[in-house]
Amino acid sequence: MLPRAYLPALVAILLLVNAGCTKEQPAAAKTVAHSERVVSLAGTTQTVLQKTFSVKTSASFPFEIPAHAIQPHLHGMFQSFVGRLHGTSDSTANIDFAILNSEQAGSVGSAGSDALFSVEASHNQAVNFDLPPSYDQPITYYLVFRNAEGGKVNKIVDATFRVDF
Repeated sequence: MLPRAYLPALVAILLLVNAGCTKEQPAAAKTVAHSERVVSLAGTTQTVLQKTFSVKTSASFPFEIPAHAIQPHLHGMFQSFVGRLHGTSDSTANIDFAILNSEQAGSVGSAGSDALFSVEASHNQAVNFDLPPSYDQPITYYLVFRNAEGGKVNKIVDATFRVDF
């Protein structure tokens, strides 16, 4: 047995050892308000299509509007040619064009009447269209080019489209 004189020293040593072995509790995770997670898209531009491609029957190009896009604006242009790039570009090169949402793209035969925006029988077209806001979920849209002649004559399309937020 230890003498009583050592008891305060022993208690002090035990307290120091205990304090050295105590793990710090991790800091509580900071709660982030929904409004703090929103990234401003204002002033940005996204290229959604910049391509020359062939259209025998149809061609579809999906693009996504990110969440929280308040005023997305699609703009661009396309020009179509018969047979080859910079070939004949007159009424014989006409194609149909449409902007569809996912639901419309899933429907059979939705080339024009159910589209958000459509142009029939054009070989040179500028497009300016305000898309609906995306709120808190991204939205997929489709640029659809259709050869009205059903593949009898191959069409070449040169297209450039961008979205401003």
